[in-house]
Amino acid sequence: MAQHTDRIAAAFARAAQEKRAALIPYIAAGNPLPATTVPLMLALVKAGADVLELGTPFSDPMADGPVIQKAAEHAIAQGVGLRHVLEMVAEFRTTDTQTPIVLMGYANPIERMGQQQFTEQAARVGIDGILTVDYPPEEIGEFLNLLEKHDIAPIFLLAPTSTEERIKAVGKIARGYVYYVSLNGVTGAGNLDTSDVATRLKGIRKYVNLPVGVGFGISDAGSAQRISLVADAVVIGSKLIDTMTKACAGMPEQLQSQAAIDAGSSWLNGISKAIAVARPAGHVVS
Repeated sequence: MAQHTDRIAAAFARAAQEKRAALIPYIAAGNPLPATTVPLMLALVKAGADVLELGTPFSDPMADGPVIQKAAEHAIAQGVGLRHVLEMVAEFRTTDTQTPIVLMGYANPIERMGQQQFTEQAARVGIDGILTVDYPPEEIGEFLNLLEKHDIAPIFLLAPTSTEERIKAVGKIARGYVYYVSLNGVTGAGNLDTSDVATRLKGIRKYVNLPVGVGFGISDAGSAQRISLVADAVVIGSKLIDTMTKACAGMPEQLQSQAAIDAGSSWLNGISKAIAVARPAGHVVS
C-alpha cells in the first residue's frame, strides 16, 4: 500500500498528466444510510473521483450549509460517529488501496477520541489527509506533529478573507493540497466569480507550493468547467448530496441506497466529463 501523502500526490500528478483538474467529491458518511457509504465511495471513484472527501457527522457543523447539515443530522440519527467512519474507510480499503481519502470535519469528535488514538487509527485504516475546520494553523499544535508522524496530510482552508500572514502560515505546514473556499459563507451558497478566484489563487500560489482545490458554490458542469481552468482541483459537495437526497425522496428505505448511488455517480460522471475537456491545448494553470 502506498504511503498516504504519496497517494494524494499521485492523484494530482495523474490529473496534471491528463491536462485536467482533479475531481474531489465530498459526501457525508452515513447518509442516506450507513450501509450506503462504502458502495457510494467505490461508485464515485468509477465515476471519475480522484480524491474522496469523507465528512464526519457532527452536531454543530459551523462551515456547512443546510444541505450538508441535514445530511449530517440524518447520519447522527442513525448512530454514525467518528469510529463508524473509520470502520467505513477500513472496509473501503479492502477493495481500493489507491484512491486518497481525506477526512473532513471538526475538532470535537477527535478530541473526544483523543488525538493520539485518532491519528493511530486513521493511519491504520488508510486515511491520507485530515481537514479539520476548527484546527487552524495557529491552533493545530501537537496534532500537527501526530499527523506528520503517521504520514497524514494536514489540509487547510483558505478564503477570500485570508490575510497574507494566514496564507504564509498555511504554506509552511500544509501537505497534500490546500482547499480554497471561493465564497464567504457556508457550503452551497452564492455564485462564483471565476476571474476573482483566479486572482486569489495567484496570491495563494506565491506562498503555497501545493495543489489548490476550489470548492463552495460549484453546482453544475458549467461552473465546474470554469473553475477547472484556474484550479488544480474542483471540490464539490452540496449539489452532489442534494442530487442523492432528491433521488431518495419518497422511496422505501430498502431502495434508498441504490437510488443514491445511481444518482450520485451518474451526476458526478457528468462533472468529470465536463472538466476533462475544459482545458484547451497549451493551457497552463498558474
